Amino acid sequence: MKLSIIIPILNEEKNILPLTNKIKNELKNNQFEIIFVDDNSADNSKDELINLKNKYNFFNPILRKKTKRDLSKSCFEGIKKSNFENILIMDGDLQHNPKYIKKMYNLFSKKKLDIVIGARKLSIKNKGLSEFRRFASNILIILFKIFKIDTTDPMSGFFIMKKKLFKKNEDKYFGKGFKILADILINSKPKLKSADYYIAFNRRFESSSKMNLKILLILIQFYLISLFKKLFI
Repeated sequence: MKLSIIIPILNEEKNILPLTNKIKNELKNNQFEIIFVDDNSADNSKDELINLKNKYNFFNPILRKKTKRDLSKSCFEGIKKSNFENILIMDGDLQHNPKYIKKMYNLFSKKKLDIVIGARKLSIKNKGLSEFRRFASNILIILFKIFKIDTTDPMSGFFIMKKKLFKKNEDKYFGKGFKILADILINSKPKLKSADYYIAFNRRFESSSKMNLKILLILIQFYLISLFKKLFI
């Protein structure tokens, strides 16, 4: 396995070290790099990242200084600066368990897929999601069915893909907001060969949700633009 792990973060200082250790333990004897992309955090995330960079040669953080914070742009920057062809995106709040990485990679490699998604089971109660967020996610999934994408969870932030797929389609992506997977699935050409690998979604421990009205409005903008392109272009 050769894998670049891209982790966009904002104010996750208490989660950086535990997540790094979990990944390191799961992927020992494999070739990998961890790229935390800090989106101008206001806590001590930057200091934690610098300390770990000095300790591990697989640790290659990016410290964004731009004032306009954006998860998709952070992920794109991490992908561009990655060293391996296989890219994994995951959250930095410990809701995505690194124990699934090798299992997702094996499915990705064995079936020669374009993308494998760590999909949440949103039809049942989930300890990692409030009932409101689960309800909202299911509504969004229904809306996105019009695009006929092959996943039960286009809102997931946990997936493996090829870097060449990103480079080929970068100019087609919406490229902002917090739902990068939906952007990639909808706007990549040709249609991607994908598969879901179902995961248990952990409870968030040391940070809070980044969802707010601004992010919701960007998601609505993305949906409407994608719908217009599908119907008229």
